[in-house]
Amino acid sequence: MLIVSPSITLPESELFERFLRADGPGGQHVNRTESAVELRFDVINSPSLPEEIRTRLLARRDRRMTSESVLVIQGRRFRDQARNRDDVRDRLVEIIRGVLVPPKKRVATKPTRASKERRLVGKQQRGKIKQARSGKPDFE
Repeated sequence: MLIVSPSITLPESELFERFLRADGPGGQHVNRTESAVELRFDVINSPSLPEEIRTRLLARRDRRMTSESVLVIQGRRFRDQARNRDDVRDRLVEIIRGVLVPPKKRVATKPTRASKERRLVGKQQRGKIKQARSGKPDFE
């Protein structure tokens, strides 16, 4: 069981792991061992996720999400399989925890009168600087 929150746990049967050869440091040993881990989690067909969490997870524009709504996380940060396995599981938990809290609604506000005046004063000053740079003689 993978514990995401007190109310959400993911059973091992919903996680599909595949082990592959990692690139990077390790010398000849890296060519013989399958230490990299690819974790797949089917978001759309998971009975463990509440509907609102699933919707928020699918709404994220995440490059790790396939067109079939399967979240694919690869771990090849470490040189041994067990640490990579723990790493991808931790990252899956963090992704799901990231959508547990619903985003706040933006409250539309108008700019204050003082902020409008500051903006206009700043634009006038910038215009004067550019005008002075133009090289035109000032006959006033």
